[in-house]
Amino acid sequence: MHITSKLPAVGTTIFTVMSTLSNKHGAINLSQGFPNFPTSQRLNDLVYHYMQQGFNQYAPMPGVPVLRERIANKANQLYGTKLNSDEEVTITAGATQAIFTAITTFVKHGDEVIILEPAYDSYQPVVELNGGTVVPYRLKAPDYEVDWGLMKKLITPSTRMIIINTPHNPTGSTLKAKDLQALQDLTDDTDILILSDEVYEHLIYDGNQHQSILRFPKLWQRSLATYSFGKTFHNTGWKMGYCLAPKHLMKEFRKVHQFNVFSINTPIQYALADYIEDASTYLSLPAFFQQKRDFFLQALDGSRLRPLSCEGTYFCNFDYSDISSEDDMAFAKRMTIEYGVAAIPVSAFYSNPTNDKVIRLCFAKTEETLEKAGALLRKI
Repeated sequence: MHITSKLPAVGTTIFTVMSTLSNKHGAINLSQGFPNFPTSQRLNDLVYHYMQQGFNQYAPMPGVPVLRERIANKANQLYGTKLNSDEEVTITAGATQAIFTAITTFVKHGDEVIILEPAYDSYQPVVELNGGTVVPYRLKAPDYEVDWGLMKKLITPSTRMIIINTPHNPTGSTLKAKDLQALQDLTDDTDILILSDEVYEHLIYDGNQHQSILRFPKLWQRSLATYSFGKTFHNTGWKMGYCLAPKHLMKEFRKVHQFNVFSINTPIQYALADYIEDASTYLSLPAFFQQKRDFFLQALDGSRLRPLSCEGTYFCNFDYSDISSEDDMAFAKRMTIEYGVAAIPVSAFYSNPTNDKVIRLCFAKTEETLEKAGALLRKI
């Protein structure tokens, strides 16, 4: 049987590659982005409660009403945007499914999609699956800032969408209010859509505010924003997220969503609705993860790895150019095998080869794990 691949250039993800290597050599896995500490016992108990109460059948396609209402209230309190929970909030099987559905809904053959690279690795394959062409804008180490004048030069009559991610994985940088204003000005009076990946909205540090597209009314009217309960509440395996979009875009999004997964885990939706009623469950997260970031950086004090700025997410990037001239993939593999700590080579997040000599490490771990990793990394 002859089969033509729709993604001929796609192989095993870098996360699988490095996690497999980590397991093989018994290394501390700071490569893949998942916590190694438990989720809230109260949240676990709420899920069990709703299972026991019989909330185990299909949920409504957009999500259970009470959860959508609580999310709308949260968005209004944080960003000042009043959402219609019936028409502008949809619960999804994680943020990646929301991203897949958003791109599939609006991108067709011949469309161009501008992506800020390094980028989360699901963006490009989904664009290509739908016949679109990725137009990369390369963010450069160590600051990873956007030059909006250069961005403007990438826009053509075929530009259908711009994908942004803030706080940004894998660099830990954030878009500022001036960046969102520049994007709003850049797309004004166009048909360009914005897909805003905001899964780390609550993981932002040093007293800074998350600049969501919901804060910018004209920009919001052309945007879809995706979020992750899994990243927020330390349970990535639950695959729970949601999408926010104005009514005219959400109407189209749901047409695809209903044939993609249709509905999402029912008891977990009810549990999350109860859990986020207490705003401290997410408002406490900046301090929680900033403490982990600072603890990890202190554990690395004296290392030859040079930390780059980390304004958000639970990743920190490190420049290893003082240690080796190897490309980052070779260095990350050697670091795993010889020194017992697994990292992600940041070049894996670019569509074109790059060698900035930067690796990404995840600090969403217990202090014991971070301390052990720091001791090993100081030996390099």
